[in-house]
Amino acid sequence: MAVAITNENFEALVLKGDKPVILDFWAEWCGPCRMMTPVIDELAEENPDLLIGKVNVDKNMELALRFGITSIPTLIAFRDGDVVGQAVGVRSKEEVLALLG
Repeated sequence: MAVAITNENFEALVLKGDKPVILDFWAEWCGPCRMMTPVIDELAEENPDLLIGKVNVDKNMELALRFGITSIPTLIAFRDGDVVGQAVGVRSKEEVLALLG
């Protein structure tokens, strides 16, 4: 299961964490976001070497603004605290993993 990423835990888990990270910026009311949920959950189960997280943009507006999120779902990949990939819209597991390079 994906980890809930919040304004409070973002720095510790994403920027200072020891794993590559893929974040799914989503909202409960977003249909395409709901389509991504099983993909994100499967990635989390199948890739224990990655941190797969979900950022609820309605509850964590600060993070959404920080990364310029204007459309959801938006996926952002981080390695060593740096953004290494980004995509908007529904993606396959392979496309999501490819964001890490």
